[in-house]
Amino acid sequence: MHPAARAPHFVRSFERGLAVIRSFDADHPARTLSEVARACDLTRAAARRLLLTLADLGYVHCDGRLFRLTPRVLELGYAYLAGLTLPQIAEPHLEQLVAQVKESSSLCVLDGDDIVYVARVPTRRIMSASITVGTRFPAYATSVGRIMLADLPDGQLDARLGRLELRPLTGRTIVAPVALRAELGRVRRQGYALVDQELEEGLRSVAAPVRDRGGAVVAAVNIAVHAGRTSVAAVRRDLLPPLLAAVARIEADLKITDPAPVASPGTGTHRSSSSPRPPAPRP
Repeated sequence: MHPAARAPHFVRSFERGLAVIRSFDADHPARTLSEVARACDLTRAAARRLLLTLADLGYVHCDGRLFRLTPRVLELGYAYLAGLTLPQIAEPHLEQLVAQVKESSSLCVLDGDDIVYVARVPTRRIMSASITVGTRFPAYATSVGRIMLADLPDGQLDARLGRLELRPLTGRTIVAPVALRAELGRVRRQGYALVDQELEEGLRSVAAPVRDRGGAVVAAVNIAVHAGRTSVAAVRRDLLPPLLAAVARIEADLKITDPAPVASPGTGTHRSSSSPRPPAPRP
């Protein structure tokens, strides 16, 4: 957040503490004090105080030189996951879908400008990055992200595209705002998104929206495949129909178990219950 945009209540030290936690990831499970300071743009003294505070609270362990997160950090995300019934509802349907198509499938939600994996059933690893619950990717370059971006009201979508930094993650990534806006319009009309090697070379993904009782998109389910094994035509012909069927089953269960619309983080809006549902997707 830009300093000028911070509200009077903003606690900078809390922001810095969260930044220290986020500086640890799959590529950097352990860091020295200097590495944490550089990653978070902090002085060594400030980084040391934050790390030692986190250690006192049990969220960080230090062996004398290297700092690592402890399993206790899982508590920070558990409250959200524990209150979110959607992954629990979706998981058996994802398992059924994966058993049918023999490809990995995931359920994701929108959080700010990223998508976050909240449920996943893998088959084989097809990405260089390890994907687990909690993994984040830029929404604009993913099929699930485009599903949820396409559902935003036009004003919100235009504002978001105006501030996004569209980076070319591969040579195929759409980075022109006008082209991305057109692609999101296509996703909105057809009811599904297909991304061909824009997030990572060799990865194709198709996604469909999961809607709550009011018709708002609260999540998206994808199927990811290796581009060398499955053509774009085969994705549409062989994978899209079972994906849409699985999403329909998830939505049916969600309507039974959820008496009110489910909010997904980062979207900030819902369609009202009286809003018309988009036309059924056409493979």
